[in-house]
Amino acid sequence: MRTLRPLSLLLLVALSLTAQPVRVPLPAGVTIQENIPYDTHPQTVMDIYKPGGKGPHPAMIVIHGGGWTGGAKASMVATWVVRYLEKGFVVANVEYRLAEVATAPAAVEDALKAANFFLDNAKKYGADPKRVAVTGGSAGGHLALMVGMTPRSAKLGKPVKVRAVINFYGITDVDDQLHGPNMRKYAVTWVPEGPDRAALARRVSPMTYVRKDVPPVLTLHGDADATVPYEHGVNITKALTEAGAQAEMIPVPKGIHGFPKETQDQLYPRIFEFLKRHGVME
Repeated sequence: MRTLRPLSLLLLVALSLTAQPVRVPLPAGVTIQENIPYDTHPQTVMDIYKPGGKGPHPAMIVIHGGGWTGGAKASMVATWVVRYLEKGFVVANVEYRLAEVATAPAAVEDALKAANFFLDNAKKYGADPKRVAVTGGSAGGHLALMVGMTPRSAKLGKPVKVRAVINFYGITDVDDQLHGPNMRKYAVTWVPEGPDRAALARRVSPMTYVRKDVPPVLTLHGDADATVPYEHGVNITKALTEAGAQAEMIPVPKGIHGFPKETQDQLYPRIFEFLKRHGVME
């Protein structure tokens, strides 16, 4: 049997150490339950973060982006999950099936199941089921909107009753990204060619479900976004407002796709103020 030299052993140790997940510092008293299944697929799991102190707490469902083709819940902890833990929220950080496992509408179906699972078990996790909101960025923003807006008639899953939606630069019109100047590879991967492609794109688009009786929606979008056009945020805010829904938009001048920490630091006080006005936070 071949033996490893000391240098090789050191290299293996170093590689094994770098392969370990990075743990983000959390506020004192926070406990975590990881990879809780909300459906039968290996990818359909969530992490529950519970703050210290007496509940019931407000809650936020967090959904990662990545164009429905990439991304992972671990990427959301430092700049999304911690923000809400610091305010005393229970946080559900959701994983879902990506396009390489299942194309559209799988991610939407998973997001709806995840949200319903969390609401059904909210009290178990110390959360107030009447003060649950949902957020995400990019494809995660799209899925957050779908959680808040999808009706039973869409036949994508059981409708979800959340108190508010915080949409960071989410795709609101999927068909717009399947062709023409706004076509994106991630979109054509998630919604592949087929005879019913256009109908499927409409079925998984938040713009399809604009109506008065949706939860309040706050959209944050940069006017220099080269991935998801700024108009996606403008159009859904305008359509919801005209339909009689409660919708607001915070434009971010020169904002690109994915805000740096400095921009987020300026935006989150306005997000928390929105959540207080709509009964999520006290």
